[in-house]
Amino acid sequence: MVQVDISQLSSECNVWREKLRMYREELNNDETKLRQVAGKELTKEQLQDVEHLHNQFHIQLINIHDLKQAIKAHDRRMNFEKVAFNGHVNEDSFSRHESLFSEYQVLEQTLQDLRQEFAGFLERSK
Repeated sequence: MVQVDISQLSSECNVWREKLRMYREELNNDETKLRQVAGKELTKEQLQDVEHLHNQFHIQLINIHDLKQAIKAHDRRMNFEKVAFNGHVNEDSFSRHESLFSEYQVLEQTLQDLRQEFAGFLERSK
């Protein structure tokens, strides 16, 4: 067992989940903006961009949901271990925390890239 502050790890989980909620809201708003642009007269290339962006928004919303659920389950497990193991976290749980953080960082970078791609599309579609 690893001696770490479970409340700190749990707090990190809460921060990640809140940030993912914000990304979900942003993607939903972007989807609305995309629909508005799609209602205009567009070139074939722009229509392909609309389809690509729509698909990416959908995929990333699923990724956000799945990661949020994994983080939530992980947080519950750590809180159970806190009670069951006198405040200690299992080594597997600590490794899982690190793994989830890596997944979170990768997803966050993907979402940043998608944000830039969408901003470029909006600029070209004026």
